[in-house]
Amino acid sequence: MNEPDKPARVRVTAPRSKATVAPARFPVAREVAEHSAVGDVFVRSLLRAQLRLALVVAGGFLLLLLSVPLLLAVFPVLEDVSVLTIPVSWLILGGLIYPFMCLCAWLYIRNAARNETRYQDLVDGK
Repeated sequence: MNEPDKPARVRVTAPRSKATVAPARFPVAREVAEHSAVGDVFVRSLLRAQLRLALVVAGGFLLLLLSVPLLLAVFPVLEDVSVLTIPVSWLILGGLIYPFMCLCAWLYIRNAARNETRYQDLVDGK
């Protein structure tokens, strides 16, 4: 006896109503552009991070810059020492301060760019 072919099973479901769908979230970029409270929080966090970075770099630079007169006050012999007719205090300022200043500037730019990249990734939703 041959059995007749059974039709394939079909699942019938009701369409999702608006009540069951999660509410659409505004992207962060839109929040920032509309100057909403959420967007202001994101912008303030970026400004705080940049300010913190600037204060740390400036503080480190000022600490080294102020340590040079202290070094010369503690070791007054360095004022009389010269290398190739150039006073050691000048060599310290020219040979130590300027390269350190360039290093501080490079670190600041690198970290500020990283902060902005993180913020942009957050805004773009990556």
